[in-house]
Amino acid sequence: MTETTNAESGPIRLVLVDDHRMFRTGVRSELADTGAQLQVVGEAATVEEAVAVVARERPDVVLLDVHLPGGQGRGGTDVLLESKGVTSENGQPVRFLALSVSDAADDVISVIRAGARGYVTKTISPTDLVAAIRRVADGDAVFSPRLAGFVLDAFGAAAGEVAEVDEELDRLSAREREVMRLIARGYQYKEVAKELFISIKTVETHVSSVLRKLQLSSRHELTAWAMHRHLL
Repeated sequence: MTETTNAESGPIRLVLVDDHRMFRTGVRSELADTGAQLQVVGEAATVEEAVAVVARERPDVVLLDVHLPGGQGRGGTDVLLESKGVTSENGQPVRFLALSVSDAADDVISVIRAGARGYVTKTISPTDLVAAIRRVADGDAVFSPRLAGFVLDAFGAAAGEVAEVDEELDRLSAREREVMRLIARGYQYKEVAKELFISIKTVETHVSSVLRKLQLSSRHELTAWAMHRHLL
């Protein structure tokens, strides 16, 4: 049975979720310039704002950044989990397309597990983004080419291995994952602080928390842990 989409009866209704207002403004402008039948009905900058606007506006598609302030510290994953069961005005489930600067495997897999229909990076062209939005509105899954490969690899792995990796990753907040990945790659604390626009003290706090949650004792063990899980 073919699903009915809002694309058949009118513009696709969108909500833009990103903590940078200028980025949301740019996306809105570029989508308008394509002339596509898209209507931005709401915006949000935090987990709480996103959950509220999705429930209120009931859009067809949500463009969702994976790193957002608020919630339980899991960014876009929190929005997805809190928005389960919300339907669009045409009765179909609200569909989420992750649009992020991150192409890290754990970010992608986290939001897909939580219910996102696709994941594309912010290097995507406006034309390709419109095409991705339309496909997600129609119920298809959409991924940037490089991301599709490791999504398939991850979900094709042995169930026990995936469960083990996910259980450990789920202990970390989105920010802790960012710090973990950079430290595991050999970044110094001051380099991590500069990269993430946070203080060195905050980096130290996150590293201590990561090591404690993963039951590791040094950054060398952290690097080995991340390499074993193909997170670098």
